[in-house]
Amino acid sequence: MASKSWLTLMLLLITWPESTHCNGPTVDPPEDLVILDPGHFGHLQIRWSSPASLMNMTQNCSKMYQLEYFNTYRNSWTAIRMSRTEHSAQFDLMKDVRVRVYTLLSGSCTNGTMIKSTSYTELVQKPSSTGVVGTAVQDFVCVYHNRQYLECKWGGNPKMPANSRQNLYFWHKGLEQADECPKYLTSGGTRSGCNFKGKSLPKLTDINFCVNGSSPEGPLQTTFISLQIQNHVKPETTEKVHLQTGPDKQLQLHWESPVGSVPGQCLEWEVEHQQKGPDGKIALQISTRQRSLTLPSNRDNQRNCFRVRSKLHKYCADKSFWSEWSRPTCHPEKEEVAPEPGWDMVPIYVYVAVAIIAILVLSLCVGAMRISRQVKKPDSLLTLFATNSVLTAAEA
Repeated sequence: MASKSWLTLMLLLITWPESTHCNGPTVDPPEDLVILDPGHFGHLQIRWSSPASLMNMTQNCSKMYQLEYFNTYRNSWTAIRMSRTEHSAQFDLMKDVRVRVYTLLSGSCTNGTMIKSTSYTELVQKPSSTGVVGTAVQDFVCVYHNRQYLECKWGGNPKMPANSRQNLYFWHKGLEQADECPKYLTSGGTRSGCNFKGKSLPKLTDINFCVNGSSPEGPLQTTFISLQIQNHVKPETTEKVHLQTGPDKQLQLHWESPVGSVPGQCLEWEVEHQQKGPDGKIALQISTRQRSLTLPSNRDNQRNCFRVRSKLHKYCADKSFWSEWSRPTCHPEKEEVAPEPGWDMVPIYVYVAVAIIAILVLSLCVGAMRISRQVKKPDSLLTLFATNSVLTAAEA
């Protein structure tokens, strides 16, 4: 009997918090959730209103809201708590826009605890499907050259109708409304990019791009891109690379940071080392944060060539482009090319053999001429004797 009473008491203790929660105060989710597009290519405004059940609330209670939206750039949900009923956020308009919001309540009406609505108000906005299918631009890439000017390029779609015309627009928080590309790049008579040289663009701020257009078959499909230019820097090519030999024939390589506005301490380097010797060619790549490199002793029969390139490391930018390779610097500077065999490279015994053969041939020729002359002399004597005989006979 005592054991049954103890079991009943334990069950009551376990279920008591749940019963209290179920019978405690509740709150409804927000209402009138809307998503507004002011034409900023993905920077959307989210608005909602307080639930009607809290409009006539007389008790001293604090209302807050928990906004959650799916961040397609990070592929995860982002949650924010706030007391206001509006918020703006960046979305990829080429994917679903998913937003949901809860109501939070705390104060005397909730016995000093914070409660959240058990349900939420949700809104899902599908991407626009306007434009001729298969006409969106491809391979959109922006490069911030040496942190001096931005250049964006794109490729045409194979299904793009002839005589199509692309347009690029951009927006950031420093602009009241979207602006168009200041200078288009063309390829084969078709727009293929935009050069922002001379156009001031903010760093550490989302810049939204929209590429659309028109064609004889109808409007082109729209492409939306959002980026921050400090993550798209391509440093200038390294011009000054020095190579010398040190003690024990060590190779000492050092170079200077490229000219421009990219801080030298933000760069990391990649060194390509090509070693060519009797055994063939070997290529190595070395990564370093320093602007110098020392390698083991160099053999006399080897030629070493180096070239370097740079990019921003992860502590200065989320990502970056590699610069172009510097011109190769080699030791020795000129490659020793084995000369082709010539007359001066022919061994002396060849000359001796040729001379002997020539003498033998010449001797044979002279000997043959002498024999020929000796054979011809008797013939002439016989002829002369025959002639004299004929004359003698005639006189008789």
